[in-house]
Amino acid sequence: MAIILFDDNAHQTLRPLTFTRPVADLRIGILTIAEKWSQYLNTTHSFLTQPYLQEKFPLTKSSNAVYINGSVCPDECLLEAIDGLKQGEALKHQGLLIAAKVDGLTSDTAFEREVEYGQSFIAIKYPEDIFNKNNVELRKDFALITKGRTSASLTSTNTIIGNDLFAEDGVTAECSTFNTTNGPIYLGKHSEVWEGTNIRGSFALCDHSQVKMGAKIYGATTVGPYSRVGGEISNAVIWGFSSKGHDGFLGNSVMGEWCNIGADSNNSNLKNNYQEVKLWDYPSKRFRKTGLQFCGLIMGDHSKCGINTMFNTGTVVGVSANVFGSTMPLNFIPDFGWGGGSEFETYSLKKMFDTAELVYPRRDRVFDDVEKRILEQVFEQTKDYREIF
Repeated sequence: MAIILFDDNAHQTLRPLTFTRPVADLRIGILTIAEKWSQYLNTTHSFLTQPYLQEKFPLTKSSNAVYINGSVCPDECLLEAIDGLKQGEALKHQGLLIAAKVDGLTSDTAFEREVEYGQSFIAIKYPEDIFNKNNVELRKDFALITKGRTSASLTSTNTIIGNDLFAEDGVTAECSTFNTTNGPIYLGKHSEVWEGTNIRGSFALCDHSQVKMGAKIYGATTVGPYSRVGGEISNAVIWGFSSKGHDGFLGNSVMGEWCNIGADSNNSNLKNNYQEVKLWDYPSKRFRKTGLQFCGLIMGDHSKCGINTMFNTGTVVGVSANVFGSTMPLNFIPDFGWGGGSEFETYSLKKMFDTAELVYPRRDRVFDDVEKRILEQVFEQTKDYREIF
């Protein structure tokens, strides 16, 4: 059985993180949602996503495929319910389509029977769900990945508290403290933890990522793959090929791929009046209540900030923005915005491409025409947001 992970309207509400990927390619815990389903079901996956993303995230059609909502994270109860579906049937929860066994899926597909799912489960609807539900997913992924396996050993220079640390082959760590009493710690292949680091679980350092000297990391945090971090981090999800390599605080936040945080930059994750945090909402073009007291920075792919940048509580930075200057920027910085404070101009595609062509080789990657076409589409789709400001 092959699985096809489809986008629903969460692809709109999860922007800017989903401008550059299908919903199922979001990383939460240790794995992406797509990787979770493949691991649980021991099968391949493909994507039914936006047309401009389909070239990078292809769709493989199959006569016995099951379509699964890309915003839904798997668990054992869901697997059992999906396995029990017959051809032509759909699994739903309060109107949300979770899965369907059909030959093809469109917005007007008619199902022979709809099965109502009554159990609780995790579905990602808004960007803040990623850090807010990261602890639960990290624990689930840790159990899934490490079941029946033995961890590689760390040297005796490290202090390990508790029994829930798992290191893959090629991990190096020296003179650091790992406390797993509040959650597991996972160290991916060829990851590095440099001297003097203190880490409290739950925590995942994905493949080929690095934690620099003297870092302080609190759960529930995920880093990587191919990322480098330092300073103080709490309940943040930092995706692949990104860097927060210096002192400064990042908390209750999500950083996309190919992002960079300048030295001594900080984000606020709590308002001075302790009130509920609002975040910019792309579909409504206004700020939306989150229901959260702690909420920091949401940053789309390819965005960067200069040294000593101060992000206010509940700031959303779009795709390919470049933020700098001595004054605190706005709570919403549009995609391809260039500037600081309240003064922004358009970051041209040519300049952005020139930068990416320098950045990608640093991670042994090629900034190819597929990536360029995706970013060209994002640039056009986000024009209205730049005009707001």
